[in-house]
Amino acid sequence: MNRIHAVLDSFGSAVTLAWRAFASLPSAPRILKRTAEHGYYGGYTTLPIVTILSFFIGAVLALQAGITMRNFGAKDLIGILVGASMARELGPVMVAILLAGRVGSAVTAELASMKVYQEIDALETMNIPPPRLLVLPRLLAVLVVMPVLTIAGNIVGWFGGAIVCHSVSFISVSPEAYFNSITRYLEMQDILDGLIKAEIFGFVVMLIACNTGLRTRGGPREIGFAVTKSVVTSLIAILVLDYFITKALA
Repeated sequence: MNRIHAVLDSFGSAVTLAWRAFASLPSAPRILKRTAEHGYYGGYTTLPIVTILSFFIGAVLALQAGITMRNFGAKDLIGILVGASMARELGPVMVAILLAGRVGSAVTAELASMKVYQEIDALETMNIPPPRLLVLPRLLAVLVVMPVLTIAGNIVGWFGGAIVCHSVSFISVSPEAYFNSITRYLEMQDILDGLIKAEIFGFVVMLIACNTGLRTRGGPREIGFAVTKSVVTSLIAILVLDYFITKALA
């Protein structure tokens, strides 16, 4: 019962925090610089790891598909299998997990430190709402960078699959046939569904990170516990939401 109460309390706190943050949206032009800074940190600095992992995920997908499909004479369909898998599922999920591990953890640590060392209380004393100054710029930034990271991951993953299909002898699918399969069968709605997932995942991950950081109580030891809680909660939320969003978009 205590566990359920804690979950509901955290959920209600997160919803309230999001409401208070977006209630400050009319003041967004005054925080554009902070939004751009968070977008740079969350987007540009995360792009290298996204491209590396996407490349090898696309390559492994193509290799596994080639091993299976060579027995059924369907090697020309490897392109659409890799393309649809990256666009609809693996692209947005992988980017969201990286966001939780790299950016979400850092945000939680920063805000938890500010809370523990009473910097949040100082802001409130100066009549500066923390949701407006600390939360809203991060939420706006993640909504901007998530589609960019996801599209970049998809494209790099597709090229990773194409290289494997062309270079592995028992697959031997030309890049022309591979990309022709993607362009022929992959629909724009598949890509849009993936971008919708990415936006929701990114928003939820950042909201969890901010909420967990601002709710930290105790001393410096609690900062590490808050980071762990934030990342674990974000990963669970991504997978649970993935199921329901996929079902809703089907």
